Amino acid sequence: MKKVAFVACSNGQTDRDAEIIIALKKLLYSMDIEVVESPCLYGYALGKDKAYAFNHFYEDNSIDAIFDLSGGDLANTILPYLDYDLISRNDKSFFGYSDLTTVINAIYSQTGKSSVLFQIKHLIRDDSGIQIERFKKYLQGQNDLFDIKWDILQGQGTIDNNIIVGGNIRCFLKLAGTKYMPDLHNKLLFLEAMSGEAPQISTYMAQLNQIGAFQQVNGILLGTFTQMEKYSIKPTTYEILQQYITKDMFVAQTNEVGHSKTSKALRIG
Repeated sequence: MKKVAFVACSNGQTDRDAEIIIALKKLLYSMDIEVVESPCLYGYALGKDKAYAFNHFYEDNSIDAIFDLSGGDLANTILPYLDYDLISRNDKSFFGYSDLTTVINAIYSQTGKSSVLFQIKHLIRDDSGIQIERFKKYLQGQNDLFDIKWDILQGQGTIDNNIIVGGNIRCFLKLAGTKYMPDLHNKLLFLEAMSGEAPQISTYMAQLNQIGAFQQVNGILLGTFTQMEKYSIKPTTYEILQQYITKDMFVAQTNEVGHSKTSKALRIG
């Protein structure tokens, strides 16, 4: 990885983000990684303009990977304008999290290519230095960044050798009823959330049930549900989920993937 692109397919970055971005670029330069920025990185931009910049980086053979620095609400506005044929012909990886769940799953559903649920700004946000060390090892071909510990809550199953779809539960549901929703049959569905208490998580789970998601997948993977766990809200996410699934469905949980500054990376697709 010698040259990467920074994009913001969801909400544009603000002046408050600039300090983190400058520090991140300096850190990557210290690892001999050159950074180029999307012209739509800051402020508001139309979906088609953000998609044009995104497509350009896939077309540019000098770019080894694309990192989205954003989150928020707007990522699904770019979906109709992405050049999926171009994306399918390239091996470069796309990294993003939260609202970028929409883009990551759309890329998989339209091209069959996987992307990575990960926020590279956490390299700077994490004061412990763990994320930097993991990323350096990733560049050296080691697996620490993706080495996730799962606790099985019920049922029998395996995570290895299964295709994982999903991401942020709120943002994943934006794809419901669209052609960008991935086929859920025989997949593992990963779900996490930053905001939302029991009423919000309950309505998301109900919608997943109503679109037949739980009847199609091989199992459910739960990441962190930040607000629920911060305030020890009852019923828990797992207890809410249990209303909609059979007792023998495979369910596993991790506290290592979500919105935490130390969150590890999860490959989707």
